[in-house]
Amino acid sequence: MAHLQIQSSAKERYGDMAPTFVRYTEDVLFGDVWRREQLSLRDRSMITVAALVAGGMIEQLPFHLRLAMENGVDQEELVEAITHLAFYAGWPRAASALSAAKDIFEKEIERQNQS
Repeated sequence: MAHLQIQSSAKERYGDMAPTFVRYTEDVLFGDVWRREQLSLRDRSMITVAALVAGGMIEQLPFHLRLAMENGVDQEELVEAITHLAFYAGWPRAASALSAAKDIFEKEIERQNQS
């Protein structure tokens, strides 16, 4: 499995206030859980995106949509997964997730055009 190097924003956002949370984020979540070989990074990304959409946790979604694309999930697959989730997690949650995805996709296109 590829070595996962995720730059979380936890240290920048919460480092002074919640150093233990940052340590768990970096060492346990991204340092251990995401590196286990039983699931691919691609699969972990799809599961994480699905969980965030289902839970209505839109604030965390942009980071994980970008990570999913880095892990080999394309935009069409992400849109299809969110559309599928509309029937299981609720239409408003899927609509909110699609709005977040659209923003990320547009930013990705801008980034590619600047390269």
